[in-house]
Amino acid sequence: MRRARTVAIVGAGPAGLWAGLRLAEAGAAVTVFDHMASPARKLLLAGRGGLNLTHSEAREPFLARYGTARAALGPAIDAFPPSALRAFADELGETTFVGSSGRVFPTRFKASPLVRAWLGRLAAAGATLRMRHRFAGFGSDGALVMDGPDGRTTVAADAVLLALGGASWPRMGSDGGWVALLEAAGIVVAPLVPSNMGVEIAWSAGFTDRFGGAPLKRITLACGGRSVAGEAMITTHGLEGSAVYGLSAAIRGALATGAAASLVVDLKPDLPANTIAARLATARSGDSLSNTLKKRIGLAPQAVALLRESAGRDLPRDPEALAALVRGAPLALKGVRPLERAISTAGGIRFEAITPDFELLTRPGLFVAGEMLDWDAPTGGYLLQATFATAEAAARGMAVRLGLSLPARRVRGW
Repeated sequence: MRRARTVAIVGAGPAGLWAGLRLAEAGAAVTVFDHMASPARKLLLAGRGGLNLTHSEAREPFLARYGTARAALGPAIDAFPPSALRAFADELGETTFVGSSGRVFPTRFKASPLVRAWLGRLAAAGATLRMRHRFAGFGSDGALVMDGPDGRTTVAADAVLLALGGASWPRMGSDGGWVALLEAAGIVVAPLVPSNMGVEIAWSAGFTDRFGGAPLKRITLACGGRSVAGEAMITTHGLEGSAVYGLSAAIRGALATGAAASLVVDLKPDLPANTIAARLATARSGDSLSNTLKKRIGLAPQAVALLRESAGRDLPRDPEALAALVRGAPLALKGVRPLERAISTAGGIRFEAITPDFELLTRPGLFVAGEMLDWDAPTGGYLLQATFATAEAAARGMAVRLGLSLPARRVRGW
């Protein structure tokens, strides 16, 4: 009887669990290790906010979201597009729907039912989960070294997948501890930096006492020649929100120059500046500027206060100058929120170090997938989609290496 091919997967997040399921159902003896006490911790936490699985955007704009990593990620996402991820959720009994923003969510807005069904599928396929086992590097023979409850052990397997995540949300398991271990093994890793993170702004005294937590709706933010429409929220430290997150790379680039960097806020992107100026010019003589901005162009109190933060408290009285500020209020950037406070991580294993099947060129039989790769994407479903797609590509590469055939999946086009 032919010996079952063995697979070791390190990381029980979406990438590791997906690749583990695919290979277990292909007949491999799969063991998934993770240093946390239970699997999918970060996914479950994300699910408390609705679990944005993917996005309904058309192929070209979807793939453009990955910036310079598009060439490396595009084939994997084409082979496992959003329809495939939605089909998997359906198989687990979690139907999905497209929200008004184009984002895709489970109908029940939760991750826990999906994860429970997923783990049930893994168990039925014969996969083993070994929790509280931390990746500790490689032995002299290249085998995995793991630190577990019973001490340090060596794990031999026919193929290995590392799916260790980035370094954001360390309390959920992604702490970036693998970077030094891989660098010690001669594997090139781009520095991990925060992505989809808030920015830090030096608000004036008392500003956040009144406006902390207040939203800025239907705005456009710009930095480094890029602009993103969306929403933001005023925080004690600065700004958070979808429009901020979409500018992550541009903000990091602007700050990296060492020169003064600004985030420019357009509070009325749908109103031409001359229209705003004309409306402001009709203000009654007795109205304050705050009332004028509220009555004539509908600015909320927090938006008016933000204009004062940008202008240095005193707003221009001239309608045209005030209109220009409404359409482009610069806010000096102090920096970005730290890595452990970010939603995701940019940086990681460089694509030139791996094959198209996500196998490390210098270590045949060792594959990588998910957020530990050097790619960046905004929130909106793009993070999970690429995580699943790279895991599927790695699983296919591992199956070829092991002489296995992955179960066929019906994948619709975009």
